[in-house]
Formats: sequence, structure tokens, C-alpha cells
Amino acid sequence: MKSKMIFGFHAVTSRIRHEASSVEEVYVDAERHDRRMNDLLQSVKAAGIRIIHADDQRLSNMVGTRRHQGVVAKAGELSLARNLDELLDAIEGPPLLLVLDGVTDPHNLGACLRVADGVGAHAVIAPKDRAVGLNATVAKVASGAAETVPYITVTNLARTLRELQERDIWLVGTSDEVDKTIYDVDMTGGIALVMGAEGEGMRRLTRETCDHLVSIPMLGSVESLNVSVASGVCLYEARRQRTVKA
Repeated sequence: MKSKMIFGFHAVTSRIRHEASSVEEVYVDAERHDRRMNDLLQSVKAAGIRIIHADDQRLSNMVGTRRHQGVVAKAGELSLARNLDELLDAIEGPPLLLVLDGVTDPHNLGACLRVADGVGAHAVIAPKDRAVGLNATVAKVASGAAETVPYITVTNLARTLRELQERDIWLVGTSDEVDKTIYDVDMTGGIALVMGAEGEGMRRLTRETCDHLVSIPMLGSVESLNVSVASGVCLYEARRQRTVKA
């Protein structure tokens, strides 16, 4: 099994909670003796995982950042769905998907995965090019969601969007240039919410492929929302509509 490093209390705790058997060992800052560290160590010991004490510099070298919070885990990759057909064939009920067209900031991707997990979305889909991909920073920001939400990368996003349409999944793209809002579209069926990149928005072909273009009402002085915040607004509106219908 291929191993990777995950770091930060949320990411490591989530992995132990969801799939403790995949965690090979946990490295912790030998100088930390606070309650948060003690709680984590109890969970690690209860799961029978090897604990290795290390200094701050070693932990930083392992993950390439000093923002590890004093905890790094070596863990195997989880067996989430990694291709579109596998994912869609396993979904029961109307799919709820988040499509990110060219999000390159790892903090934004991590936050998008986190909100996708919170709302119960089935997957996040993104192109292989012009996108950040999963890395240790994404996993930390996602606070465990990178381990629970399938992140599926595709070589041709426009073709993938058409494949979704062939499966009766409506594409709802976001744009600040249209009058129809997110509250004006029925999202109780199969839906893929399509969000554009930071600053640039959706590419032309992505935009033209969408079944609906909607905006998020902006009533203050700012013109737009961060992509992860916008994703949260749209995903939770879809979830609200499905809850009301049920």
C-alpha cells in the first residue's frame, strides 16, 4: 500500500477515527504536553498505533511546512472511488457533485473538500491540469475531508461534463453576470455545481456546457465570494431543497 504523510490534529484524528488500520505510525512533538496532544495520544494508543517522538524541525522536514501543529502521521491511501464511472455507479439516489474548474490554491481546495463533506456531497471533480491536486496542505485544511470525499481528476473536463449530462445530472454553473440566482433553480434531482477558478471564473467551454447559469445574491459592497464560501452557499441550498422535498 502506498503511504503518504498527513499532518495537523484534525486530519490525523479524522483518519484514526475513520480508518485507524491505515495509519502506520504517528510522529509527535516531544515538547508538547497540552490537553489536545494528550487526547490525541490516547486515541493513538487505543488504536494500537506506534508513536514516535520527534522535534519540531524533523516534523517540518517531513511535511515541508512548520504548520504541522506537532503531529504527523504516516498512513496508507484510502480506497475511495477514483474514477467517474465507479463513483456514479455506487451512488444511491440523486447525485450531488461539486465541480471545480481550475482551482489552484490548496487552501481553497481543502476548504471546498471540507464543505463538500459537511453537506454530504458525493464527490469533488476537477481537471488534472490547471488545478492544485491533493497534497499535505490540502489535507490539513480539509480537516479530514480529504480522506472521506472522493476527489476525482479528469483529463477533459468538458467531456466529463457531457458524460454527467448523459446520466441525467444537471450542470449548474455559477456566474456573477446573470440575473437568475441559486434560489431560482430546482436542485432536488441529480446536480453538479460548477465553480470557476479564483479570479478567472469558468472557462468558456465549461460555461457553455452548463444547463443553468446562476448567481449568488450579493447585497453588500464586495463583488464576489471566495470559491470555497460560494461552494458552501450553493451546496447547502441544494441540500436544503432536498430536505424540504423529502
